[in-house]
Amino acid sequence: MGIERPVPDWDLIVETLKVISKKTTVPTVFDFSYRKSTPFQILISTIISLRTKDSVTYASSKRLFGKAPDPVSIFKLETGTIARLIYPAGFYRRKSENIKKIAKILLDKYNGEVPKNIEDLLELPGVGRKTANLTLGLSFGIPALCVDTHVHRIPNRMGWVDTNTPDKTEFALVKILPEKYWIEINELLVAFGQTICTPVSPKCSKCPFKDNCPQIEVDKSR
Repeated sequence: MGIERPVPDWDLIVETLKVISKKTTVPTVFDFSYRKSTPFQILISTIISLRTKDSVTYASSKRLFGKAPDPVSIFKLETGTIARLIYPAGFYRRKSENIKKIAKILLDKYNGEVPKNIEDLLELPGVGRKTANLTLGLSFGIPALCVDTHVHRIPNRMGWVDTNTPDKTEFALVKILPEKYWIEINELLVAFGQTICTPVSPKCSKCPFKDNCPQIEVDKSR
């Protein structure tokens, strides 16, 4: 018999997460969104952010966009130049190749614009569901649920879903989370996951949800 999952009070959960989020540093990709960056810059900074610390992502993206802020100028750069500009981002050589390929595809197929649907975004090299959904939400305000490691771990730990991959978590959350929260839930859970509901040794005693959280797969012997 499976674990009985509680019915979340989403309004209360989101309001509580917002209080926590205000006390933390904004993740880099969201920072670019708040600065009214272009959809292209949000897409590329999201790609740079994969397997990369926020501080590195910000510095790498700033260097790249300072030299080449749009698909036309990116495409004119040598792949090695892009790699040097985004170094030391994780997998910077592969990312530099994908960034240049994306610029060419956007210029050839989309008149230099970032497509506004997930199917076309997923056809771009190096773009997975996480990157595509985050780009749709932050760039165009299109309801899309971005699932990263925190958004996968926390709903499973709290018993909202029972899934074993980020993609399955996305599809499960879409069924239960009100659409109005799809865009912001990523930023809120990232802040929560970085400060309280951490991957290892979560600070359960300080968690505002501790009375209703089943703490699934949390090592309670610590």
